[in-house]
Amino acid sequence: MGDRYPAGSGGSPVAGRCPIPREPGGGPDDTAGPGAHGPDGRLEESGPVKTFEELFAELQAKAAAGTPGSGTVDALAKGVHFVGKKVVEEAAESWMAAEHEGPERTAEEISQLLYQVQVLMLASGLELKDVYRHL
Repeated sequence: MGDRYPAGSGGSPVAGRCPIPREPGGGPDDTAGPGAHGPDGRLEESGPVKTFEELFAELQAKAAAGTPGSGTVDALAKGVHFVGKKVVEEAAESWMAAEHEGPERTAEEISQLLYQVQVLMLASGLELKDVYRHL
């Protein structure tokens, strides 16, 4: 599985919220760290996290500002094809984690998939409302 994010990066798995991976070169940063398992073995919230909407707004702002050193800005400059391949890669890694690596690793991979999907949305000129109307 590729090294998309620096060691120690990854989101905090939290039910109903979007765990946010740290972006290469600076970017979304989940200050909560990895999630913890409760007595029932399920992942529990360990601190503040960003919602899906908050992450999208942050990524939109980075894209608009052209934030230097931002992995998001770099990916957007490479275009839809590059970002689409990242989505496929993260989808496969999410599946493999679910099959073989347990809930914490699966949550981390899904957080990275959600991030890449949002970057693909930006690269495609989509807003959240464009996707939400199809849910």
